[in-house]
Parts: sequence; C-alpha cells; structure tokens
Amino acid sequence: MNRTMITATNTMGQLQHKMDMIGHNISNIQTTGYKRKESYFNDLLVQEFNNQLQRNEVGRLTPIGIRQGTGARISQSQLVLSQGSLKITDRSLDVALEKEDLFFRVRVADDKGESTRYTRDGAFYLTPVSNNPDQMMLVTGKGYPVLDEFDNPIVISNNMKNVTFSKEGQMKAVMDNGTVETFNLGIQSIKKPQFLEQIGENLLGLPANFDQLGIERGDIMTPLDGGLRQEISLRQGALESSNVDLSKEMTDLTNVQRQYQFNARSVSMADQMLGLINGIR
Repeated sequence: MNRTMITATNTMGQLQHKMDMIGHNISNIQTTGYKRKESYFNDLLVQEFNNQLQRNEVGRLTPIGIRQGTGARISQSQLVLSQGSLKITDRSLDVALEKEDLFFRVRVADDKGESTRYTRDGAFYLTPVSNNPDQMMLVTGKGYPVLDEFDNPIVISNNMKNVTFSKEGQMKAVMDNGTVETFNLGIQSIKKPQFLEQIGENLLGLPANFDQLGIERGDIMTPLDGGLRQEISLRQGALESSNVDLSKEMTDLTNVQRQYQFNARSVSMADQMLGLINGIR
C-alpha cells in the first residue's frame, strides 16, 4: 500500500465519525433541550524531506523542503451550548432554562450504582413512589428522579392541587388543605462542556476516567445553591427546543460526503497506478 492510500484511508475513517456525529444531531432535532455536537479536524504527523540546498530563497512563504502528510483526524469534539428556541406549552410541569450554561441535576441508577447526571430537558412528570403510594416523585420523561439543591429526590404528597416554579428555580406545591411544600431544584452551571460526554437519553455526565484527567470538578461546573441561585433563569409552561440547525447540518453533511468521495477517489487512483506499475514487463 503506497502513501496515497494510507493518507486517504486514515482520513476516511475520521470523516465517517464526523458523518455519524452529524447524523446524530439531525436525528435529535426534535429532542427537547438537546445540544448539538461539533467536531474539529487537525493534521496527523507530517514527514519533511529537506532536499533543498538553497535555504534563503527570497519571498518564499512555505517551509523549506517537501512536506508529506499522513491524513487528518478529529482533534476535538465538544457540545455547543447555544440556547435553543422556547416553545410555549402552558403545562405546569414543563420548565425551560433561559441561560445556556444551566442544567438540571437528575439521578441515574445503573449496574455501577447511582450517579448524578445533567439534562436540559424540563418536561417533568409526577409518579407514585414505589414504597409509599401516598407520595409522588418529580421525574423526567425517562423516569429519572429530579434532584433538589441537596441532591435528594423531590417527593411531595399525592393530594397536590397545583405546582408553580419561580424564575430562581423554586418549586411550590399547593395541597388541597392549603399547605405549601417548597423545594429548590438542583441546577448546575457548566462552563466547560468539552469535559462532558453524552451518555444517551438526553443526559450528560463526566467521563469514566475523569479522576485521571487531573482536573478539578469546580473548574468545570458549579452548583447554583445558596446565594448563587440568583443566577438561575427559569420559565414555567415552556420547553427548550433542540439547538440543531437543520440547514447547517445538511450543509456540513454534504461537505463531509464530498471530502469522503474525494479520498475514496484517491484510493482508486492509487490502485490504478499500482496496476500500471505491476503490468510493466
């Protein structure tokens, strides 16, 4: 296999990852609170041949010698936290975050135990507590418990009459007897989304190897509790749409497909050249 084939195949594999990422964005265009993912390419190692004796060429802007690359790779992929448009639903349990760095905290249980995840999906529901049918728990559409500022599930009595949410993220549940139960939603401010990964079901979380990265959690996110709750901006009766722009994604997909076809053509041309060489007698 010659250098042309190596360069093209290296790049084609990375372009396929890019197409998969774009396809994932397009498939979630109707997902509430979904954040699209963007990737960036960088050159792989470049080999330089210093075959020129003249080192002081007047007016030359490119490096001396011949530089031969080995393809391109995805150097970084990260979430784009731009604010999606708000859709008014007038449903009391629908809430939308109006600042792009804010996320709800939810609890997820899997085979590795319980962990805290983050989501922008504010389509909440009330479900009976399994061991106490007289109480209701606030959950996401997937059934994950929504946490309060102390990272405890929000549980209220089942004789609730109505629910309201304040702009600062405070939930008030009015009961039939006139009593009021108050909870502060657990909301996180995430400043460096590149350290988070999408784990499915519209949830974000820290990577499994986070402890090995040498980064403090506080450098990535901050819980908005206490006096920091003034930074919260929440609207009841609305949901945030996905921030995926279909026209941009389709344009990017077309460009990536053309780049893939170009590299595939390079492989075909290299194969034809090898055939000519092998046919020489």
